[in-house]
Amino acid sequence: MTTTDTPSFLPEALCFRPREALVDIGANLTHESFERDLDAVIERAQAANVTTMIVTGTDLAHAEQAVALAKRFPGLYATAGVHPHDASGWSNELARQMAALHKAPAVVAVGECGLDFNRNFSTPAEQEKAFEAQLSLAAESGLPLFLHERDAGARMREILKAWRDDISKAVIHCFTGEAQTLYGYLDLDLHIGLTGWICDERRGHHLRPLCKDIPLNRLMLETDCPYLLPRNLPAKLKGRRHEPALLPWISREIAHWAGVEEETLINETTRTARRFFNLDSALKEN
Repeated sequence: MTTTDTPSFLPEALCFRPREALVDIGANLTHESFERDLDAVIERAQAANVTTMIVTGTDLAHAEQAVALAKRFPGLYATAGVHPHDASGWSNELARQMAALHKAPAVVAVGECGLDFNRNFSTPAEQEKAFEAQLSLAAESGLPLFLHERDAGARMREILKAWRDDISKAVIHCFTGEAQTLYGYLDLDLHIGLTGWICDERRGHHLRPLCKDIPLNRLMLETDCPYLLPRNLPAKLKGRRHEPALLPWISREIAHWAGVEEETLINETTRTARRFFNLDSALKEN
């Protein structure tokens, strides 16, 4: 890795650029914290060789914003779905609007959708209804799934197993579960997204030995920014906002625990992400 001319918002100690291009499969760039300096955020990401970012759409409004950003910035793509926290608002009209969004060239996945039995902002029944409806939309569109799961691994696996022959590909984004849950997802031929959670010495320990068990052709990298700022950074940031330019620090940590060279990890996960989201075809359509 080499130093870059990354803009001064990041301390010099954090401004590194790997030789290989990175894909951030989960960037919440429609978050209000990015409103004032999004152009600079994108510039810093590109300076860090994070050349491709998938902007997460967690409800109709944010999915539409994600599509708008993908049209505005080269290298950005969008997902479109309803997060389990907002599942109580699912309706036939919302399903129709989502189906229309899924036809947009910039949209490369259905989601973020899934189950969250940790916070239950929507009831489990409401979550399952919205999730199954979005599985149906994924089956109809042929798009891969960008999935959220927290404290719901067993139920998630049951539902996905029933749908597995109908859907194409699926990634469990921001995976933080235990070994049994991971192996269950891998048995279903799912992909796994890892974030800066693994850089957190307070809660990421259980993930570290699991890195070696995730095949590189099933592994993808993400920031989930502005959340989950890595705790392995050698310098402090003003505030706690995470951004795509810091993805190289996550890839370094994962490479260490996976027992592979950073260059190998980046090359393989980038290849996996481009194949999973069909990005070469999406670029041609855009």
